[in-house]
Amino acid sequence: MRIDLHTHSTASDGTDTPAELVRGAAAAGLDVVALTDHDTVGGHAEARAALPAGLTLVTGAELSCRIDGVSLHMLAYLFDPEEPELARERELVRDDRVPRAQGMVAKLRELGVPVTWEQVARIAGDGAVGRPHIATALVDLGLIDTVSDAFTSEWLANDGRAYVQKHELDPFDAIRLVKAAGGVTVFAHPLAVKRGSCVPESAIAELAAAGLDGIEVDHMDHDAPTRARLRGLAADLGLLTTGSSDYHGSRKTCRLGEYTTDPEIYGEIVRRATGAFPVPGTGG
Repeated sequence: MRIDLHTHSTASDGTDTPAELVRGAAAAGLDVVALTDHDTVGGHAEARAALPAGLTLVTGAELSCRIDGVSLHMLAYLFDPEEPELARERELVRDDRVPRAQGMVAKLRELGVPVTWEQVARIAGDGAVGRPHIATALVDLGLIDTVSDAFTSEWLANDGRAYVQKHELDPFDAIRLVKAAGGVTVFAHPLAVKRGSCVPESAIAELAAAGLDGIEVDHMDHDAPTRARLRGLAADLGLLTTGSSDYHGSRKTCRLGEYTTDPEIYGEIVRRATGAFPVPGTGG
């Protein structure tokens, strides 16, 4: 089985619609794909309706969190999307995305960048606006070559000149809320240092003690030594290890299925979940 547990659609900051994403996943030879848009489950219905035969959909979301001033992302799988407390927190994060993005546009303009909010809003469309949309505007203006180039201290990284903080969950609350909704939590790209500051390993240990299920190890932003370090940490803490593409369509260079999760790990994630179940494709 080929299993990719981290992808994004136009429901947040990807460039493929949910339908295009699941069709692309099948074409890439995947057996299982998780749709984990930022702080939203808005793409799940369309993905289900278009799910090709032979492909299984794992519903999920990537939750925006912050601990001790450092942003981190928590992948949540197979939770009940109607659970009210978790739904309310996702809404708070989404509601703060627009003023936060407008603030980053304002900072960029103070730096002499001729970007406009109208340009960013047009790029975001109906998706949950975020930094990749602003980064795309910088690419369109010819200031950088790729979206990834915007995630530096010069531009939009967590310590960047144009960075603006948004409402984010405490990760301990995120773990509690996802568990209460019957879901499973995996810390996304925990040592992606080029994105900015990362949480220390001591904090990962505290999250594990609080019920974190796993960490994402095989990811484009982790080099080989980092992956080895994370595997050792996971073994010490009793955490599951996943691999995923973090696919964003044409907004990033990664391909669907570029990194995958071991079938036994996937089976354990499904076994632990009680809020929702994987959706088998019937040729929609």
